[in-house]
Amino acid sequence: MREAAFVKQNKDKWIAFENVLNNKDQLTPDKLSDLYIEITDHLSYAKTFYPKSNTELYLNALASQAHQKIYKTKRESKNRIVGFWKTEFPSMFYQHHRELLISFLVFVFFSLVGAFSSANEGDFVRSILGDGYVNMTLENIEKGDPMAVYKEQGEFNMFLGITINNIKVAVYAFALGIFLGIGTLIIMLQNGIMLGSFQYFFYEKGLLWESVRTIWIHGTIEISVIIIAGCAGLVMGNGMLFPGTYTRMESFKRGVKNGLKIMISTVPFFIIAGFLEGYVTRHTEMPDWLAILIISSSLFLIVFYYIIYPNQFKRKAKHATVH
Repeated sequence: MREAAFVKQNKDKWIAFENVLNNKDQLTPDKLSDLYIEITDHLSYAKTFYPKSNTELYLNALASQAHQKIYKTKRESKNRIVGFWKTEFPSMFYQHHRELLISFLVFVFFSLVGAFSSANEGDFVRSILGDGYVNMTLENIEKGDPMAVYKEQGEFNMFLGITINNIKVAVYAFALGIFLGIGTLIIMLQNGIMLGSFQYFFYEKGLLWESVRTIWIHGTIEISVIIIAGCAGLVMGNGMLFPGTYTRMESFKRGVKNGLKIMISTVPFFIIAGFLEGYVTRHTEMPDWLAILIISSSLFLIVFYYIIYPNQFKRKAKHATVH
């Protein structure tokens, strides 16, 4: 894009932002922060394609002024963390709902493949879950406690071990995105097939509901966040494959940066999932209504923070820009 066209396309937005900074218009801190992120994106673009131009100098001055206004009274150690989850992440993640959808669809598809293969190949479940796990579960079923595996370890040890293991899986899903996203898709494939095989195994034994009401107490958040980690890997991969108006290196850097932000956002959710698996899932005697409440609340939490809230945030930002 020619510099003149770039300026013409965005000058109204810059002027509106400048008016806010000069106290001619008023915006909430959240909306101001969102506009600041957009201005810094424009500055990055100008640095890449119009280096040392008047456009770059203007945007740099505007961004510097905005940074001072936004952060001058901010206690960085405390509010930076809150601001990340409240404003910075949702304003960024809205752009990556497409990658999230792809990660989700790939995972669901291979879950169905896992269930279908288990139904048609007698030894498929054992090849995926391992003889040790299958034999142990069959013994637990005979003893009348099919979910006994969640009661074998101490609560804290299980919480810690599961949380670390889930984070490792998520890190692999993200890091392997460097292979143009293919590595990430393989991780989604493996975990999807494993889940489908796992659920079909209990279905075949007539224990589908028993497994769902127990396993998905922690699995709702656990599986969701693995899919979100897959989204992070695809964001990094897409940064290399589809640079758009940026140089390939600049696009890759942005993909890595945004992917890391997505990964950071998942840490509290992995802790919640580990806590549920270590301390709550083991209580298989809990009534169905309580299990359903925990599962549905977990699902709502994920859907709200990663889908609904970013959409709301973006709509508010657009409204603020127009006015």
